[in-house]
Amino acid sequence: MRFGSKVSGAPRKLCAVSVDLDEIPCYTAIHGLSLPLSGAAQQAVYRKALPRLAALFEAHGVRGTWFAIGSDLEHAHASDALRKLAAHGHEVGNHSYSHRYDLTRMQEHEMRADVARGIEAVERAVGQRPRGFRAPGYTFTDTLSRVLQDLEVSYDSSVFPCPAYYAPKLLAIGAYRMLDRPTRSIPDHPRVLTAPGDPYRMSDSYTRRGNGLLELPVGVTRDQTGRLPFIGTSLTLAGRAGAELLCRLIEGRELINLELHGIDASDAEEDDLTSLREAQFDLRKSAATKLDILGATLDRLSRAGYSFVTLAEAADEFGRS
Repeated sequence: MRFGSKVSGAPRKLCAVSVDLDEIPCYTAIHGLSLPLSGAAQQAVYRKALPRLAALFEAHGVRGTWFAIGSDLEHAHASDALRKLAAHGHEVGNHSYSHRYDLTRMQEHEMRADVARGIEAVERAVGQRPRGFRAPGYTFTDTLSRVLQDLEVSYDSSVFPCPAYYAPKLLAIGAYRMLDRPTRSIPDHPRVLTAPGDPYRMSDSYTRRGNGLLELPVGVTRDQTGRLPFIGTSLTLAGRAGAELLCRLIEGRELINLELHGIDASDAEEDDLTSLREAQFDLRKSAATKLDILGATLDRLSRAGYSFVTLAEAADEFGRS
């Protein structure tokens, strides 16, 4: 079954912009690094990048969806920041409690406990139960789908059916192992590449359509263009011209699900992250340059007729179909 979002009988183009608030230690874990980061640098996403992205969204009339790691919300600066965003109409989603990249390899009861604890942490911080979930590293399984349904999660937004992301991730994991760098990153099952690129309800298999959990896949360009990644990292690394091309290739999707990470607005020099720059390529560009590219992308999508919504709002529209 395919969805269609309609208002007064006319198709409505929707774009949801979300931010995964992975703090800097998540990136050292991915790259298998042990770096001498200052305390301020370890909190650079919440203290520096989040305000930059919030200002960008305000300038472009975007209410975003911010996926928070529950353990980060034990810190007042993080919970206060998200409480203020929620008060201004932004959505706060659950990005698990511990952000373990091997979440999908845990026992089902452990997986359920971690997801439930993330729900509780978000609700305690912002006063609202989160409706959506995004898995660490986009890695998803049928077991996780059952867990989310048992916990009455309204929608998931983890599936990333992108060959141009999957293959380099495998190569990077292999390279880190050869270099004896203990990366925490794990590969998804290759069947994720067969999942739909538009919103769908899952069957018993999360990659096939059915009547189960609503999935809002992470953005990829149209199928006939090769399903290239339409996420913050690919846009900022592509530059303004490349980002413009990716916009042309994704326009026409039922939902453009633009997923960012806090580090997409981080600055190596200003945020004391120069030691991470060699491994994290997007830190080789300044925050100002990356925000300029993201702003141009939002402008382009707006001119193409897309309305900005939270993922919860998108879930409401597609869920009614």
